[in-house]
Amino acid sequence: MLQQFINRKYELEFLNDKYNENKRELIIIYGRRRIGKTMLIKQFIENKKYIYHLCTLDSMEDNIDSLKNQFSIITGKGYFNDLKSNFYEVFKYFIREIESDKIIIVLDEFPNLIALNHGIISIMQKIFDELMDTTRLYIILSGSSISMMEDELLSYKSPLYGRRTGSLEINGFNINNIKYFYNSNIDDLIKINAVFGNIPFYLSLIDKNKSIEENIKHKILKKGEILYEEPKILLKEEFKEPRIYEMILRHISLGHNTYGEIVNGTHMDRGNISKYLETLVSVKLINYILPLNQKRRGIYEINDYFLNFYYNFVYPNLSDLEINRVNDVMEIISRDINTYYGHAFERIIIDMIRNNIIELPFKPLYVNRFWHKEVEIDAIAANDETKEMAFIECKFKDNIDGTRIFNDLKYKSLKVDYNRNKEYYIIIAKSFKTKSDGAINIDFNALKNLVIA
Repeated sequence: MLQQFINRKYELEFLNDKYNENKRELIIIYGRRRIGKTMLIKQFIENKKYIYHLCTLDSMEDNIDSLKNQFSIITGKGYFNDLKSNFYEVFKYFIREIESDKIIIVLDEFPNLIALNHGIISIMQKIFDELMDTTRLYIILSGSSISMMEDELLSYKSPLYGRRTGSLEINGFNINNIKYFYNSNIDDLIKINAVFGNIPFYLSLIDKNKSIEENIKHKILKKGEILYEEPKILLKEEFKEPRIYEMILRHISLGHNTYGEIVNGTHMDRGNISKYLETLVSVKLINYILPLNQKRRGIYEINDYFLNFYYNFVYPNLSDLEINRVNDVMEIISRDINTYYGHAFERIIIDMIRNNIIELPFKPLYVNRFWHKEVEIDAIAANDETKEMAFIECKFKDNIDGTRIFNDLKYKSLKVDYNRNKEYYIIIAKSFKTKSDGAINIDFNALKNLVIA
């Protein structure tokens, strides 16, 4: 659907700019499963001369045979199907036939070829170095396994290092884009963001005509639905030991978010747990957060909103869901989901500030949560160069006493050790009973104008 291409303007312009350079190109496109890589690529190659091949795990010969058939069709030369299944040789004859013709070749899910034959990376290097020099061939290597794409294709140790002419990491949407998947008020959009996250495919499954609670029941809790199994499939595709990673995610969702708490909760060796945590951070499934000006005592949090929801509410109730007790599980979720929305709201506001949807009086270079000893602040924004700072409190509630919150926020700000020349106080809530003259007060009417209008 066209909605999948919302917020892909930069990516399409980048790919088209490379296309218009009229020289050989080797572009790496990567991003997690369901992020919209293939849809982006198909949008880009539309109305251009291209070959699209989805790499499979069947066999290397099967993949080459498929390419030979497509090479035969696009060149009109039947002899390609008679060639031996040799990747380099097939490309050599193809390039000889097309000469300076402008053609795109997409090898989607390229990590599948790496799994079949690790030497394929060196073969691609040889094709680029020896065959493509005087061509306008435009090759795209795409993949969902972030760890494999980064380690095997983007690392300086890769044979392709220095050959790629561009790379794109495809990220999820922000709340400004989510509005196209669920036309509603800002309150509901925040809830949708908190539950379904920012992955285009997940958002495309939402039924606009049903409430958020009904969407949770029918799209996430119902056995057989795509999202019911999605986290397990995601972990199996990315990791060799998905059970361990799932255990870690579950403990982080329970609030065991310091290194020591994760070690104690999982009962794993400290050295081993470090390796798994570093891997989860590298593929962006979790974040490691350090408070401003702190070098240790950080915490881990699940980066993806949908995974966070899943391990908070779905995973603990899988036994009941397996016997179709969806309504019973929904009652359990309903008791705690408002607290979950409140925590998610804080993170969503941080995302909105980082994406300049909420503009501060200054340009922040740092935006994140803050905690130190007994002090906790929902978000702090700072600029080391201008020495400006903002203290931000987020309340997913109505009728907030802004004066009381401002006084409390100002007191907590005194505990933050940071050299600043100017500071601001910002309170964001559904609605205010009283507003503070000392703070910037943002209610949901103002947020609606930033997101929905």
